[in-house]
This record gives sequence, structure tokens and C-alpha cells, in this order.
Amino acid sequence: MLERALFGIRPLWFVIFAALTLFLGWHASQVRPEASFVKMIPTNHPFIQNYFEHQDDLRSLGNVVRIVVATEEGDIFTPEFLKTLRSVTDEATFIPGVDRSAIKSLWTPNVRWSEVTEEGFVGGPVVPDTWDDNNPEESLEQFRTNTLRSGEVGNLVATNFKSAIVYVPLIETNPETGEPLDYQEFSEQLETQIRDKYSSDTISIHMTGFAKIIGDLIEGAQQVGLFFLLAIIITLVMLFWYSRCWRSSIAVLACSIIAVIWQLGIIKLIGSGINPYSMLVPFLVFAIGVSHGVQIINAISNNTVDGHDKLKAAQLAFRGLYIAGLTALISDAIGFTTLMVIDIAVIQELAIAASIGVAVVVLTNLGLLPIIMSYVGISPRGQTYTASVRNEAHPMLAFFGRFSQPKYAYTALILAVVGLSWGAYYGQQMKIGDLDAGAPELRPDSRYNLDNQFVVDNYSSSTDIFVVMAETAPSQCIAYDNLELMDRFSWHMENTPGVQDVKSIVYVAKMGGFGLNEGNLKWFSLNRNQYVLNANTSRTPPGLINPDCSMAPIIIYLNDHKAETLKTVVASVNEFNQNYQQEGLELLMAAGNSGIEAATNSVIEDAQYEMLLWVYGVVVVLCLITFRSIRTVACIVLPLALTTVMSQGLMAVLGIGVKVATLPVIALGVGIGVDYGIYIYTKMKEGLEQGMNLNDCYRYALENTGKAVGFTGLTLAIGVATWIFSPIKFQADMGILLTFMFLWNMLGALILIPALARLFSKLGKPMH
Repeated sequence: MLERALFGIRPLWFVIFAALTLFLGWHASQVRPEASFVKMIPTNHPFIQNYFEHQDDLRSLGNVVRIVVATEEGDIFTPEFLKTLRSVTDEATFIPGVDRSAIKSLWTPNVRWSEVTEEGFVGGPVVPDTWDDNNPEESLEQFRTNTLRSGEVGNLVATNFKSAIVYVPLIETNPETGEPLDYQEFSEQLETQIRDKYSSDTISIHMTGFAKIIGDLIEGAQQVGLFFLLAIIITLVMLFWYSRCWRSSIAVLACSIIAVIWQLGIIKLIGSGINPYSMLVPFLVFAIGVSHGVQIINAISNNTVDGHDKLKAAQLAFRGLYIAGLTALISDAIGFTTLMVIDIAVIQELAIAASIGVAVVVLTNLGLLPIIMSYVGISPRGQTYTASVRNEAHPMLAFFGRFSQPKYAYTALILAVVGLSWGAYYGQQMKIGDLDAGAPELRPDSRYNLDNQFVVDNYSSSTDIFVVMAETAPSQCIAYDNLELMDRFSWHMENTPGVQDVKSIVYVAKMGGFGLNEGNLKWFSLNRNQYVLNANTSRTPPGLINPDCSMAPIIIYLNDHKAETLKTVVASVNEFNQNYQQEGLELLMAAGNSGIEAATNSVIEDAQYEMLLWVYGVVVVLCLITFRSIRTVACIVLPLALTTVMSQGLMAVLGIGVKVATLPVIALGVGIGVDYGIYIYTKMKEGLEQGMNLNDCYRYALENTGKAVGFTGLTLAIGVATWIFSPIKFQADMGILLTFMFLWNMLGALILIPALARLFSKLGKPMH
């Protein structure tokens, strides 16, 4: 029925496919890279729910950009530097998406100095009221003194006094348009309006923060187009080398590109988009299209050499492959959908995009490609080459054909067990989260990581912040019992490995008592008298308590945001909560960039094995429905499992952590790898049904589809291997992993399927 529907009205199908391609192509042209802070985090995790509940009170500790203005000559206490710092502050304030009320710099009135005198506290803004732009020299010494008294040295001012920070909190919505903040545009504005404008021989600008990471990722991801173009060229050359037919090579390439166009167009229509972490999906759709296209062309070439005309050759190819092709593609689509179990929006969008892409490949490469080939056919040169290859004993066919023989089969299985043991051993050392300082998604020598290193080297205040929210009843956040428990908690965390410092309202309360008593150190403590405590905390800076005094953030500065550090901090907070419970006070995790990353790591750690169980469960069920044999399913799935385990070991050896960027790769590798096994076993099953013995039916499978599998695995591996040279480190990491998985899935299918079939035949009745 499908065959008649497809080939009976070929001209109509051409019109439909052309119209859809034009329509979806127009929408695909409007797809732009996008990113969202909220989509990058697990919004249903308890940490994030706690953060959202107090988000308005934690604006200065959430999504923040730090702009460092550094002087190459002298120090910051010069009129020229201060003029530049004020201009940068003003410029940053009016960039759309900046929370203007929370921006901090030496020039903003919310940065103040204070001093203990005989009369108590005195203070004011760091920039003196007497500042005169026309004659700043008179106020410079006062400015220097105020800066030293502000407590901002190491925080907003470098410890060597050669740079100062403009602290820029962001909001997720562009107030001018009401649309979500466009991180690409925001990052470009930072570059053009600040870095390019104010950098000179004497002034350098450094910027860190989530928005800059995403901006730099999008900028680097735009080069993905070059890698995609390179992959297309490599694939075209390899296709021609394989078939010696330009017609079929261009047809496969065109149908695979059409699949990508359709996928991008549909993504645009459903209101989704492409983010830096899903940039690989169009290439994977292209790769899957090429994989299935090669099988179609291979079958059509063999049918043509057997004497069938163009139309009949295409019909027979469709008839012989549509069951295997649909099984493989449905496995891919449902397997990719299992990524939805991970409660992070960017991964869920990637799952949707990949599933849509695979569904489209069903139409373009199992539907459109046979129709095209029924018109153009295989060129005479291609037919001659196919006939000559079929009549030759190819050395690779002879090599892989041996693995159905007992001696080679059992040797291969022993080596597979060794590889499995290696992967299992090193896979235990695989880490969750970031394993490097800075932004591991970018190269160590990238502009962002160099900027981040500048901040680390010149400021004592860490950029890795973990915030615990001390939640109380309204007006009770400065009650003595609550402050006392917060004080004990602060001491507990200060003695936790990986913690640099802890700041909270407790320090303000102690400093108040100290200052109001002539700086006597005996008074640097929490006073039990609530009226005294009220007086001591009357000068609390913004951000250390919320307006109704029902929440006080405890800010924990970390050495770094590596996975082990975050795990240690979370365990330490949980330990304190288990040992010290107090009615009326809850210590809630977590906010700050490190708190959010800890939540993300927790979700990924819980989801990674659940995702793999779903992926393999789907593959097993669909293969079982198709082949009705548990041993057949084992022959197809066990090589995939070996590749998965070995890839986890490889990640541990190469220091690649499991995180948002890398977690989907394993599922995607399984999805593509299952195609190889299904095609090979489909042909082996045909041979077995014709009464061939195992050696002969495997030789039959190699001649009809094995060459195409080997070619596809090699071509795709070469295509993704070019990613190793990407400026984006996580894309380079994905290139390494996918190259490994494409090759090992291909080799596993060609070597282990016949070896396992031989083993199962030895253990029981012959395979069928």
C-alpha cells in the first residue's frame, strides 16, 4: 500500500515536497540563535524553587555581569581613569536588560563608606559630594580615603588598585520590547558600546558573567555553519567515492539538506529555536539522513545492476528497506524523546528538535529520495563501478566476514569484554558538572576565560557565589536567636573545604556593636538585647535583608564552581540542617551562580541513568516487535551498550564532565548507532530465511548493506572530527565523543553482531 501510494502519483509528490520545502525554508531562514537563563536551569528543582520565591530580593545575586575597567599605567586614583569608569557605568546602566536600580560601581550612590568615630558611625558615598569635574584634583585624596574605608577593596576595587568593577545585575525581560532578553544582542552591545569604545593603550576592559558566556558561545557557534558546510563537502566527496555516481550522491545530499531545512522551519513554527547547546542537532539530522540515504542508493545500485529499470529498482529498494528504515528511525525519534526526562528546558528543546528532525527524515530520505532516483536512476559509470565491485573480493569484506567464524568471533568477544571492563572501570571516575575553572564550555585561552582569570588574579572576592536563604517570619530576620544560629552556620561553612568567605547580616550586626562602642573589639559580637541589635543593624547595606525582614541571604564565596566543590558545600549545608533545627528559621538552598549550578548537577546526576534506561528500553522494545527474537535484540543492542560504556570511560580519561552540553550526546549516539545494527541484521535475516548458514548469510549482509554501514560510519566520523578545531570547547568535546561513537557503533555492528550470532548459535538452536 505504501509503495503504491508513493510511486503511483510521483509528480504530485514532487509538487507537495517542493511546496513544503519553500514554505518551511522561508521559516527556517528566520531561525536565530537564542538563549535564556531560565531555560538553562532545572526550574522544578527545590533549590531553584526557593530561588524563584525570593528572586526579587536576590536580584543582585542572580544573573550578573561584571565589567572590569583596568588601567595599564599607574592606579585608579587619576582623573582620567575615574572619568572612564563613570562613562562605563553610565553606558552600562542604559543597555536594555540591565537592572538599573541594582547596578553598583564606585560612582553609584549605593556604594558607601563608613567609619567609626567617637560619636559613632559616619559615612557617605565613595565619590565625595565636593567632586568637581572641572577641578577633580582637589577631591582625589578624599576619594582615595573613601575607597579604602568602603570595604570594597577586593570586591569592587582590585587589591593592587589597578582596576575597578562595574557590577551589572540583569533582568530576564527587555523593558523596551517586553520580549525575553536577547543575550546575543546584549553581548554585542557590551562589546561595541563598552569594550570597543573604551579600550585603549592605557585602558583594558574585561567582562564575566552568564550573559557573556552565552554571548561568546553564540558568537563561536556561528562558525558551526562553516563546519556544517565542510561536512557537506566531505560527505559529497565520500558519496561519490563510494558510488562513482554524481546523480545519486547529489540526490542523497539534497534530501538530507531538505530534512534539515524542514526541521528548522518546523522548529520556528512551533515557537522554539536553536540555542548554543542544540547547534549539533541539524548536523545529526543531516547525518541520519545520509545514513539512510546511503542504504537506499546502495540497494538501488544493486537492483539496477541486476537488470531492473530505474522505477523498478527504486521500488524494490523501498520495499526491501522501509521496514528496517522505519524501525531504525522510530527508534531514533522515540529514543531522542527520552531526553525529555531531564528537567532542563534546553535539553528538552533539543529532544523535541531531534525528534522532529528524525520524523522529517522518514519523509525526505525514505520517501522523496526513492522518487527522485526513480527518475534520474544510477549513471552508467555508477552501474559499471557497482558491477565491478560486486564481482571483486573486497579485502574489507573478507576481513569483516571472518567474524562469523568461531575462532575470530570468540576473539572479538573477548576483546569486547576487555573494552567493557576498561570502560566500566574508568566510567566510575566520570564526574558530574564542570571540571575546570572559568567557563569550561570555552577554550582555556578564550577571551572570556582570560577575563575571568584576570578577576581571579586581582580580586579577593570570588565570582563563584553560593547563597543560602535564611527564611523567618516577617520582622524576625534580626531576632537574636535567628542571628545566633546564622552565626554558627557561617562559622560552620567558613570551615568547609572550598569556601573562601561568608557574608551575611550577622557581620553587620557585629560591626554595628563594634562601631557604636568606639571600636572596642569586646563589642564585636551579637548583643542579646533586641533593641541594641535593632540599632546595630540599622545601617544594613541593600541586599543583606529583604524589605520585610523575612529573609536574609547568607553569601558563601567559593574557590571555584567545580563539581566536587559544589557537592562538598551542599553536603555541608545539609549536615548543619540535620544537626541544628530551630523553630522559626529555615536555611534554604540555593541561589547565586554556584547554587544554581549545584541544582543543575543534581538533576543531571539523577537523570543520566534514567535517560539511558529509557533509550535502551525503547530500542529493545522496537527491535523485539520487528524481529520477534530476544537473541536478535541482544545482537543489536549489546554492541551499542559496549560503545556507551566505553564512551563514559573516555569522558573520564579526557576530563569531560557530564553536564548540560555533553549529557545528550550519549543518547544521540545510541540513536544513530542502532541504525547500523538494524540494517545489518535485516539482511542477515533474509539470508537465514533463504536457508544460508551463518557464514554465508553474513557475507550476504556485508555485500548488500555492510559496505554502506562502514562507509556511513566513516563518513560521519570524519565530518564530526572537524569539530575538534572549534573555538567552543564543548563542541570540540562533542566532536571527540561523536567521532568515537560513530566509529565504534559501526565497528561494533560489523564485528560483534556476527560474533554474537555465532555465540548464540553455539549455545542454542541456530539464529533465525
